[in-house]
Amino acid sequence: MRWLSFLLASVAGPSVPRQPAKPLRFDLTVLAAARDSFVFYLNGEERGQAVWRYEIDGGRLVFTATSELRPAEAESLRVVMDRASGAPVATFHRIEVFNPASDTVLIEHDLSARGGQVEGTRRVGTRDGRVASRRVRRGLPAGAVWSDYGLLAAAAVEAVPGDSLSGRAYSEFGDSLVTLTLVAEAPARITVPAGAFETLPLRGAAFRVYVTRVAPRRVVKGESLDGAFRFELVTP
Repeated sequence: MRWLSFLLASVAGPSVPRQPAKPLRFDLTVLAAARDSFVFYLNGEERGQAVWRYEIDGGRLVFTATSELRPAEAESLRVVMDRASGAPVATFHRIEVFNPASDTVLIEHDLSARGGQVEGTRRVGTRDGRVASRRVRRGLPAGAVWSDYGLLAAAAVEAVPGDSLSGRAYSEFGDSLVTLTLVAEAPARITVPAGAFETLPLRGAAFRVYVTRVAPRRVVKGESLDGAFRFELVTP
């Protein structure tokens, strides 16, 4: 399983709010420099871990993540965002995986957003050592974000309980524009290895993330709606 791409596909799915949606906005200025560690569970069994880092680089917010999901998968991600406007700047995502049923062992994209365009390259590697590369160029409407924001920037969502939020996003894996939809549920106090937190749950098409609303703003838990997969904050 590609855990991060699975989460993003779940958050950015085609769910339809029950009430008129408000614009989905991210206030990246509320996110501070931080390093968070998470543990993964699949069907109740611990299966891996991840480290997320947020860094402030001038007017930009830089998010990096590395993860391992047993038995054989490694993933790395680097996303650059304009901290003031919330606009996407660049994204690099690399997945290395062994699946006996597939010849694919590497999936990677290296993209940037400028002048209303997404540009960059995609690479796919196979077990025989070959790597296919292709150029990417697609229009990016004003206000659109990376679909990654639905997870890594969830703590920066401007929402109150009961809100249905919707906005445009670029699917990094699908090379297409999608509708990113989140519903803010009732506040919940949850306990994870890092401690107990007051959170605002945000529900996507097939996934839910729990985010804090006071400093430090962070994601503390995520779970698939079917209960099969979850991740929890380990660092206090």
